[in-house]
Amino acid sequence: MQFIDLKSQYQALKPSINARIQAVLDHGQFIMGPEVAELEAKLAAYTGAKHCITVASGTEALLIALMAEGIGPGHEVITTPFTFAATAETIVLAGAKPVFVDIKPGDCNIDPALIEAAITPATRAIMPVGLYGQVADMDEINAIAARHGLSVIEDAAQSFGATYKGRKSCNVSRIGATSFFPSKPLGCYGDGGALFTNDDVLAQAMREIRTHGQSQRYLHTRVGVGGRMDTLQCAIVLGKLERFEWEIEERKRIGARYAELIRASGAPVELLQVAPDRDCVWAQYTVKVANRPAVVEALKQQGIPTAVHYPRPLHKQPAYAVPDCPAEAFPHSNWAADVVMSLPMSADLDAATQERVVQALRSATTQV
Repeated sequence: MQFIDLKSQYQALKPSINARIQAVLDHGQFIMGPEVAELEAKLAAYTGAKHCITVASGTEALLIALMAEGIGPGHEVITTPFTFAATAETIVLAGAKPVFVDIKPGDCNIDPALIEAAITPATRAIMPVGLYGQVADMDEINAIAARHGLSVIEDAAQSFGATYKGRKSCNVSRIGATSFFPSKPLGCYGDGGALFTNDDVLAQAMREIRTHGQSQRYLHTRVGVGGRMDTLQCAIVLGKLERFEWEIEERKRIGARYAELIRASGAPVELLQVAPDRDCVWAQYTVKVANRPAVVEALKQQGIPTAVHYPRPLHKQPAYAVPDCPAEAFPHSNWAADVVMSLPMSADLDAATQERVVQALRSATTQV
């Protein structure tokens, strides 16, 4: 059983993806070829954002966003400790300090009720994360940012394709940043990412930063990075876009069926909460279980792959540890790190396999 079934996806899209790759091999423009602009136009139209700037990875997207906002030494950025390291990593690489705010236990996204207390004169931005595929409470976060003159950079590495109050993820704040890592809802076959904004000045800055700060060839108007997304990877995403809407609907349907099956099974498993004013694209289908190591092992013995996103929050990571952090700090993040577990999930997950997973989950959680 595949944890993420990219092979079935490729078989369904093989003619389109192969043709797209072959077109790049034929024209030979491997950097900034025509597929780059084509993908940017299509992704901008999809999200409703005015500008899309493709970049080398989701990590690069966050770093370029911070650089475009002029965030650096002496500045602070508020974010969640319950996320992948890249969220805090880019803040540190920009020279700023990540300031952690705990999550809500229901959906594992940053708790906006705790953000204002973390703002200091050094705060320059808030970086919420759409964990597991559900957009955070962006209206509340944007309102806090507006009151304090802060930027909001949405880390939408897992939530691209999701909808929040009728708006698409990556078009719900000043800047949206996403990833096309292969396992994401919309993934390439390597690294890739994109930035979104409705601000013309920011868009120009981000375009320049991704090409070593060039406003034109060999004229470097700002400090930049080598942050372009390869033409081949853009071509692959273009091929995958052909059935992306279908995949999103399937992910939502499969996620709803997981919840229905788990509830019907009576398994002692806590489900993630999805707010009624938004949806979730289930980048990972994550549940919460007691005695996780034993459950993971029991599922493994039955041929069911699992993953943990994430086993150690960032404030407990050596690279991002909070000095003199009291044991009771970030209690919801600490708890989530001990109980979350992700089940197999992809748009091609069939009903029989899903039923097998839930039966195994029930057996594992009731016997440990």
